[in-house]
Amino acid sequence: MSTAAQDAQLQVDALVGAGVQKRDVFSDVTSGSRTAIERPGMKRLLDYAEAGDTVVVWRIDRLGRSLLDVLSTVNLLRGQGVKIQSVSDGIDPETTSGRMMLGMLAEYERELITERVNAGIAAAKANGTRFGRPPVDPAVIAEKLTIAQDARAKGRTAEDAARLVGWSRATLYRHQQAARARDAVSEQV
Repeated sequence: MSTAAQDAQLQVDALVGAGVQKRDVFSDVTSGSRTAIERPGMKRLLDYAEAGDTVVVWRIDRLGRSLLDVLSTVNLLRGQGVKIQSVSDGIDPETTSGRMMLGMLAEYERELITERVNAGIAAAKANGTRFGRPPVDPAVIAEKLTIAQDARAKGRTAEDAARLVGWSRATLYRHQQAARARDAVSEQV
């Protein structure tokens, strides 16, 4: 089992072996979900790198916490005219096939995220979690309608009557229309 320090040293050794001088190695020892550009080492790299430079990474996934973050970082660097070279995984964003590979990996990650979210929603629903607005007690609606109708009968505008019970004018109209529809159905029965 290797420690984080040993893993980092392997990466530094690979970069030095690829011709990077130790003084030009930028690294972060950060956990969590911070995006690449929020990390101190990446900020230093972005400030240091200039158009025409080549950023050499041990593996392309070292440029972010997720494939989407990697793609964002690659696009940011390339937008600044900085080339990227990956030492151990062979993904070269400078080539058409390398960009295609990154795009496919990012799309795959988006789909996985969507699947996980949908699975989480389905599991929550199966466990009884209700989504959307909580149901409103019909008795409360009827009481508010009565108050609003009394206010209207006393000369208040629909907007004032609705505001009196905490509704918008459109909500008042919607509840009045639903009440009329319920009354019409009950008369037919």
